[in-house]
Amino acid sequence: MQNLVISTLLLLAMLLPAAANAYSFKYGGVDYTITGANTVEVSTRQQTDPEYQGDVTIPATVTHKGITFTVTAIGDWAFWNCKELTSVTIPSSVTTIGETAFRDCSGLISVSIPNSVTSIGSWAFQNCTGLSSVDIPNSVTTIGSGAFDRCSALTSLTIPNSVTSIGGHAFYGCSGLSGITLPNALTTIGEYTFYGCSSLTNVTLPSTLSSIGDMAFYGCSSMTEMTLPGFLISIGKFAFDGCTGLTSMIIPSHVTSIGKGAFEGCI
Repeated sequence: MQNLVISTLLLLAMLLPAAANAYSFKYGGVDYTITGANTVEVSTRQQTDPEYQGDVTIPATVTHKGITFTVTAIGDWAFWNCKELTSVTIPSSVTTIGETAFRDCSGLISVSIPNSVTSIGSWAFQNCTGLSSVDIPNSVTTIGSGAFDRCSALTSLTIPNSVTSIGGHAFYGCSGLSGITLPNALTTIGEYTFYGCSSLTNVTLPSTLSSIGDMAFYGCSSMTEMTLPGFLISIGKFAFDGCTGLTSMIIPSHVTSIGKGAFEGCI
């Protein structure tokens, strides 16, 4: 019995710091969760609170109960479904934009991403249909799956050479996207990455690229030609299916695999 009591007390002692770190509070109308001794992240809005509206500026530091905290992350789901949100300014203290952080913010027109951010989470800006321009700083190394999925107003984008990984579906359904420059270090274009980008006419592929995933350019009907890099090894299933404007393509000698229906519908 005594051993059981001791074990229970030890377990509680281990859980208490975690519970303390998960403590949330509100500052300037925005919800924050404590993540460390002096750090917080912007956390999911309480469902009983009104949606964030208009222009929102996140401060680099916030104060709670006499303690100053540094804002280091925009947490998962932080601004989800805030349809009246028009712009967000993120401070240079932030290093991470979490998963689905701005998902379904259909009124969001612009977002300022500082050069402290290294990671843009999966589905971070999914369905931000009003987002027309994004400057991705050269500090970012990872763009998660579906990060800009269905951002139909996005017209052009330069991804800096610091980015080494772009998840599948990253620009799925970005029907307004006409041109994009991909980073030099990129080796793989994932599945569905540019699916349905019907306005895409110009894509600069890096020489390091070795793989184009399934349906990567499916339905890119405005694309007339593409130069594939010399070290490309594989082209996925239905990779260029529905690219009805495509008239020419030179497949390099290193390619050993072309998936089913890779050029289906290329009339």
